[in-house]
Amino acid sequence: MELKEKQRKILDVAVELFKEKGYMGSSVRDLATKLNIKAASLYAHIRSKEEILEWICFGIAQEFFVELQSVKNTPVNPKEKLDLFIDKHLSIVLKNRDVTHIYSNEWRHLEERLPEFIELRKQYQLEVEELISEIFQAQNWELKSPTFTTRFILHTLNNSYFWFKRNIDSTNEITEEIRDKILFGLLGNQKR
Repeated sequence: MELKEKQRKILDVAVELFKEKGYMGSSVRDLATKLNIKAASLYAHIRSKEEILEWICFGIAQEFFVELQSVKNTPVNPKEKLDLFIDKHLSIVLKNRDVTHIYSNEWRHLEERLPEFIELRKQYQLEVEELISEIFQAQNWELKSPTFTTRFILHTLNNSYFWFKRNIDSTNEITEEIRDKILFGLLGNQKR
């Protein structure tokens, strides 16, 4: 999804607005006011407020899929592949904190493309579950519930932006700590 320069500006301001007031609490008029233009002028660049939510939700979902494919295609051992997946997914989350917040909390307000988005989320979860299952099997680690484990990992990663201040210079320490906690939680005292 390639946005024009003006659409990118609208998106950036909408992200701020949706984070501040929520999607349902925000109006096109609010957005126009923040952009210092008339509400009617916005419609030269967008179909609706929902289209902006689509840009947010489908845009970051696409980033997650691209990085997941990159992990799947990286020829490293299974443990390194799990580390790499956690690092890449978390990197997207931490670089896009406000977008991730909207993606995680406001997607239910999609109307026209909601079924498509739900299917996209399910597909991503299934692909991550396959990756996790392959890794656990290759490492001979016990995996009681691949679905629960996958949901646990994704929920933890997607909501990690809540736990850390924005002004932290490096996300490396955050990523390492979260990765270690996830792996310890999953594996306990099994060899890692």
